[in-house]
Amino acid sequence: MTIANKIERILSKSSWIRKMFEEGAQLKAKHGAENVFDFSLGNPNVPPPEKFNEVLRDTVDSCGLGDHCYMPNSGYPQVCKSVAEYLSEEQKAEVSEKEIIMTCGAAGALNIILKAILNPGDEVLVPAPYFVEYDFYADNHGGELKPVPTTPSFNLDIDAIAYAITKKTKAIIINSPNNPTGQIYSEESLGELGELLEKKSKEIKQTIYLLSDEPYRQIVYDGAEVPSIFNCYNESVIGNSYSKNISIPGERMGFLAVNPKATFKNDILAGAALANRILGFVNAPALMQRVVACMQGMSVDISEYDRKRKLLCEGLAACGYEFVTPPGAFYLFPKTPVPDDVKFVKALQEELILAVPGSGFGGPGHFRLAFCVDDATITNSMLGFKKVMEKFK
Repeated sequence: MTIANKIERILSKSSWIRKMFEEGAQLKAKHGAENVFDFSLGNPNVPPPEKFNEVLRDTVDSCGLGDHCYMPNSGYPQVCKSVAEYLSEEQKAEVSEKEIIMTCGAAGALNIILKAILNPGDEVLVPAPYFVEYDFYADNHGGELKPVPTTPSFNLDIDAIAYAITKKTKAIIINSPNNPTGQIYSEESLGELGELLEKKSKEIKQTIYLLSDEPYRQIVYDGAEVPSIFNCYNESVIGNSYSKNISIPGERMGFLAVNPKATFKNDILAGAALANRILGFVNAPALMQRVVACMQGMSVDISEYDRKRKLLCEGLAACGYEFVTPPGAFYLFPKTPVPDDVKFVKALQEELILAVPGSGFGGPGHFRLAFCVDDATITNSMLGFKKVMEKFK
């Protein structure tokens, strides 16, 4: 075989997911894209804030020869300072530019921190359902991802996490607001998690790191707030991006932030900065670094996503679907009326509705809908959702 055995196994395992997307493309070619109701991808469809376009134009116009040269592995100091100043307010902690590394998105941030802390065979816990790419991120650096169940409402199950921790546990990744459920973990539960990790770290004589993946932090509804991770646990690290909050996923811009109180802060930062280079990311894009430095705390019009959320939830509830209304992100994770979520999603395809089986996120018996779509996709799909629900009753 030409390709690596591991890659071949991954391709084989995920073939049904690839097949779903291939069939979706065929449906669009056959029926017209406007007649296929695609909820499969979390691709933002709300435009960036107008200030983004203004700053981008000004930045391009003001760039000189030296502005496109190599930079420190951690990014431009003035950009790191801008991020740190905003993060200090957001996290209610004194963060300096020295605790920031600019990265190629949140994915880049998670990969460099895992590269910096994992030894072969180390375990990384993750509350399930979870973003499927975490499997690959852990494996990239010799680790093993270990899913842990959550409560029926997708909140943290502290007892389950405690039971899952072993001498091999090196980190836990949390994602709040969560993809695929939209759930936000409460400050109380995160405080309990911090106390647990501190206790268990002492027991196994090894630091267990809390890695918080936060690309949806600003996409919240009904006055919800995302708690400060830095105040819940000292041995914590944040990976964030600008992909969702200002709708620039293709620009691959994010950052890593290490808790100023982390015991081995300097070692972690040095290791992550090195990983940024040797993994091939090298630096976050120079032009976009300067742009996002001026965009701290800004977001798209969240009311647009809120309106779509309500439209989808009201429509599906009327069709008889059961779900937890998401307080954040732009995903809904309804239950399937039958245990086989892949079979149910295929039935939705027959009505030209594209969704993702929950088993792909470690949440069987559910399916994910990304409601970052135009309103017509939501409203025009309801007849199909109703027909499929009636078919399986």
